[in-house]
Amino acid sequence: MATDQKERAVTGQNSQQTADQEKEQFPEVQPDDRENNPSREQKQQQEKSSEKTTRKEQKKKQKQEKRQNKKPRRRIFPIWLRIIVVLVFSAAALVAGLMIGYGIIGDGNPTDALEWDTWQHIIDIVAKE
Repeated sequence: MATDQKERAVTGQNSQQTADQEKEQFPEVQPDDRENNPSREQKQQQEKSSEKTTRKEQKKKQKQEKRQNKKPRRRIFPIWLRIIVVLVFSAAALVAGLMIGYGIIGDGNPTDALEWDTWQHIIDIVAKE
């Protein structure tokens, strides 16, 4: 009988140890605890949303710092000069096109395309006066 009592005592201790271990591994969650303690997914979502706000704030701060530290840009080739250069190149392309079209394609003298009499003649043909 003494062995039976020993076995019972040992198994009783073992069952208490396993129950304690199970409680540690799987704590009981009461319904109130679920409402008060958000799940892991909710915690991760909250962390992500807080990270997003901090990233947005950081970007705003960086933009403001860039604006404050920005030096005025001095252009080597100013805008007004660019406009003049574009107009000059456009006029040169027009003259070159007139000379090529009248002289080479039209079998005439290329310098005749720049004379006023030639243009007057073209206007007369178009208007039929």
